[in-house]
Amino acid sequence: MEPTAAAALREARARLGGHGRDARLDASRLLEAASGRDRAWLLAHAGDTLDRHDFERFTGYVARRERGEPVAYILGECGFYGRSFEITRDVLVPRPESEHLIELALRRLREAAARGPRVCDVGTGSGALAVTLCCELPSLEADGIDLSPAALAVADRNARRHALGARIAFRIGDALNGLAAGRLFDGILANLPYVPTAELQDHPDPTAFEPRVALDGGPDGLDAYRRLLERAPHHLVPGGWLLMEAGPGTASALADLAGRAFPASAFVEIHRDYAARERIVAVRG
Repeated sequence: MEPTAAAALREARARLGGHGRDARLDASRLLEAASGRDRAWLLAHAGDTLDRHDFERFTGYVARRERGEPVAYILGECGFYGRSFEITRDVLVPRPESEHLIELALRRLREAAARGPRVCDVGTGSGALAVTLCCELPSLEADGIDLSPAALAVADRNARRHALGARIAFRIGDALNGLAAGRLFDGILANLPYVPTAELQDHPDPTAFEPRVALDGGPDGLDAYRRLLERAPHHLVPGGWLLMEAGPGTASALADLAGRAFPASAFVEIHRDYAARERIVAVRG
């Protein structure tokens, strides 16, 4: 006999690490998806017996999560900045830390909103950054660049999901290579691979399920950013911003690289994430 919703959740939480916050949230999200019911319904019907097919689906989800697979890959979607995005194994799972990029970009781009600013999202992946910015700023247009054709297909579907297909141009490329010399942006955002090769994790770490090409930043985690910084100064309007997400151990070195890549008049600063770790390097050209 199938268990009640409450019993199924208790067992799942135990399998996923006990009573910690992440285990509770993961179990709840997986049961909501497996049953097609929201959290409020499940709470109100905690004593109800689960449908057999829903329970089998749920136990399959829990087994995948127990092996380390991120919830976003199991469900095929992820929330970011209050919106839902399609996620596949071809793209990174958007991190909460990346919402800092959105906040910083919005603060700066609103100054140019009246003239219809344009941004470039380098290493766009799922398109979460470009799509979010276009949703938040109706006058904004964006380019999204990525090395992976499969990632660009996901990004394009996310743009269409949010009715932005005409405002975002996706293209394949490495950093800013291949852009016409006169292609200028009010802002360039980059969430490029920044994990030093020696620090990449194996299963069951959740990052081991993500595309290695989107994580591996080379020996010091900065290879992709070096390529970006070769061209970024030539693609910003005067006073435009470059915002780069980095690992806490690489942000200071990235800021040094940015200072050398831009003219002496450029302004470089480091912003911290929710955990007070150095996370984003911002450059005003």
